[in-house]
Amino acid sequence: MTNIIRAVNWNRPDDDYSEDFLDQNFMQIWREHEIPLDDDKMAWMALSDTERDIYKKVLGGLTFLDTEQGSEGMPLIMQHVESAQKKAVLSFMGMMEHIHAKSYSAIFATLTSTEESDRVFEWTVANPFLRRKGEIISGYYRSITSPERLYMAMVASVFLESALFYSGFYYPLLLAGRGKMTASGEIIDLIMRDEAVHGQYIGTLAREVYAELPTETQAELDREVATLLRRLYDNEAGYTVDLYAPIGLEEDVLRFLRYNFNRALMNLGRPTHFPDEDINPIVLNGINTQTKIHDFFSKKGNGYQKAVNIVPLTDADFAV
Repeated sequence: MTNIIRAVNWNRPDDDYSEDFLDQNFMQIWREHEIPLDDDKMAWMALSDTERDIYKKVLGGLTFLDTEQGSEGMPLIMQHVESAQKKAVLSFMGMMEHIHAKSYSAIFATLTSTEESDRVFEWTVANPFLRRKGEIISGYYRSITSPERLYMAMVASVFLESALFYSGFYYPLLLAGRGKMTASGEIIDLIMRDEAVHGQYIGTLAREVYAELPTETQAELDREVATLLRRLYDNEAGYTVDLYAPIGLEEDVLRFLRYNFNRALMNLGRPTHFPDEDINPIVLNGINTQTKIHDFFSKKGNGYQKAVNIVPLTDADFAV
């Protein structure tokens, strides 16, 4: 029997949260050209060759993850969600992943030559940890054949959105917190704000799928989630050491990574796995995405809000 496509009717909500998430996504929409990246050129030149190399590789790795989410993660999960309203939210979030990926190219175009950025993208293809990460995540996205597989694809997505991105976010947050590369750091803030919403929404969908499964199936999935967590963490730990050891930040980043894996588990309604640890306060403060750029005529910071409920002025408003 052919599936009947029905027009989405937002006046009859499928649930009590999807419209709120969609509205939040609308309010957060931004484009990379709204951030004055040229302001970072002097700070970029003041970095050492090693620091610039690591920064470029960080952005390359983040581009890889956003490409995976926009090209496979959101579209494939969306295909297996019945609600047209949920599909709309996932589709919008997939679009934003492509904006994130494009924003990194804008940073490259501002600060480096085309040849340099080409070498970074070649590095992302050759790096064994990035390759392995992509294979693991993509494997879950491409294996959705049942509610159980859909749940695990959602878990993989939340681990990516809420944890794996953050080993890459660490260095831009650290530099921006020290007053360096602040415009690029603002883009990272904007992306983190989006990823926070993505992780929360897909985590909510995952909890719904999980709640509908039999108890014995849930127990099997609990074990699989624990296994996936170990696989992704071990691989990300290798990536972190490989990336950050030249500047001695690997242990700090690993603590931050464990902190964010705990946040991902909370998005899934699961207990945390790693013990509490002290996180660099500069980076921890960077997660609090408040506006750092103010130019209400041409630029957008991460606290930008669209005007709503506009009321026209009248002569009475100016009466003394």
